Amino acid sequence: MTRTKLSRCSKLVVGLLLIFALALAAPATAVSVGDTTVPDEGQVGEQMTASVTITELYRNPTLKRWQLSGQTALENVTWVVEYYDQTGARADQQEFTGQEFSGAEVATDDGTAEVIVRVTGTVPPVTEYSYEPREEFLTMELIRGQQGGASGTVGTWRSHHFTTASDDARAALNDASTAIDSAESAGANPTEARESLASATDAYENGNFGLASELASRAQRDATSAQSGAEQRRLLLYGGAAVVGLAILIGGAYYWRSQQDSYDKLA
Repeated sequence: MTRTKLSRCSKLVVGLLLIFALALAAPATAVSVGDTTVPDEGQVGEQMTASVTITELYRNPTLKRWQLSGQTALENVTWVVEYYDQTGARADQQEFTGQEFSGAEVATDDGTAEVIVRVTGTVPPVTEYSYEPREEFLTMELIRGQQGGASGTVGTWRSHHFTTASDDARAALNDASTAIDSAESAGANPTEARESLASATDAYENGNFGLASELASRAQRDATSAQSGAEQRRLLLYGGAAVVGLAILIGGAYYWRSQQDSYDKLA
């Protein structure tokens, strides 16, 4: 066999191996997610409801029957799984309780064309505060499985959770950060403001929200003061430049006039 033929065979083998690898790497689930209503945030202890619509139920891989399960970090949880046929009519409904559920069957024989999963529960406490990225909890995760086969995640959704005190402190931190950005854009160097904001962030992440708010307010004041100073210096600079420019203009006019007078006298 010639070198050219060997090269072609090698490329063919590599191509087949790549296709095989991609097939193995393909997700076990490729159903589509339609309308979702998942709150972006919620206050600790308050009730929250999230819903997800699942469509394209029997593709990639092609299955006539599979199992749906889910989990959440919400507390005092109720799940509602609704099954809809091709006409859009609700054909069946199941309810589950607890932070995890399983045993929901999705099958073509039942005429199911769309599934809506709704979870309701109370927002859990925050175990660890973080300013950036903000603290979040698992609102809902849905998993598609098959008998004796692999499972895959349909989707994962998270929400920010907070208390009244932590929310107030976060708002103060956000205001301080905005003020610092504004001061820097104006040409200021608000070093003290940045230091106060860093201390405020540490206090927030340690759960000391009163101190965090106090330090953030100080950072905002320092940043505003630094910005005002920078703007005043810029105005003085522009004013000085204008005075110099005016003086040059007046001097030039005076010189031109004196030259004209000298020319008239000589004439």
